[in-house]
Amino acid sequence: MPDSRKLSKSDYLDRLQPMQVELNNLARWLQHTRKRLLILVEGRDTAGKGGVINAISETLNPRQCRTVALGKPSEREQGEWYFQRYLTHLPAAGEIVLFDRSWYNRAGVEAVMGFCTPEQTDDFLEQAPRLERLLVDDGLLLFKYWLTVDQALQEERFAERAEDPLKQWKLSPIDLQAREHYADYGKARDRMLKHTHTKHAPWTLVDFNDQRRGRLTLIRHLLDHLPDVSVPAQALTFPPLTGKTKKERFEGKLKPIKSL
Repeated sequence: MPDSRKLSKSDYLDRLQPMQVELNNLARWLQHTRKRLLILVEGRDTAGKGGVINAISETLNPRQCRTVALGKPSEREQGEWYFQRYLTHLPAAGEIVLFDRSWYNRAGVEAVMGFCTPEQTDDFLEQAPRLERLLVDDGLLLFKYWLTVDQALQEERFAERAEDPLKQWKLSPIDLQAREHYADYGKARDRMLKHTHTKHAPWTLVDFNDQRRGRLTLIRHLLDHLPDVSVPAQALTFPPLTGKTKKERFEGKLKPIKSL
């Protein structure tokens, strides 16, 4: 039976640190094998998508690990094949890409809020599994996570964001309107899962009522469902210093600003 107690920050950090070491081992393995890793993170507003993406990426090389969070499509993008603007962000060899919301917007917010037609949603639900089959068959490592959160907790988090000036940017007019369509979003999610949960690209649902525990659960699942990623770390040797460079001598003539 899962532990229902909220995880303290200190316990969370103690458990996260060794997982982040494993994530760095994973990054070295990807570079060594030239594999590509794509992680789709989906869920209701305030579920905790940004937090888990940050927990995964914060200790990784940003040149190797990228987060993609696309905004509203431009007029030109609205005239493209729906998947087109997402595919340009797929990882190359040795890279990790995390989508903070992905092409599944079409089955969720776009369908519920009327930003696409029912026919477009139907087409998406038919095409998405076929596209993902092509990606997986080409060797892409694809993980799809849906973060679950109870409505009462979602409301608490909305209120917290509204009151915190450092989090207000997370609330958009669409987020506020979406509160009136809670049941509709649930129906759209269930339909999406039914049509796009496949053997080659399954969905994994993660309980994010406790966001810290949810992050650890998701990261552990990711690491446990990848091959053995052991790659010997290259030993680093530091050559002796040979004296100041011209740049350093020039900087020595400048005065730094006063420390706070």
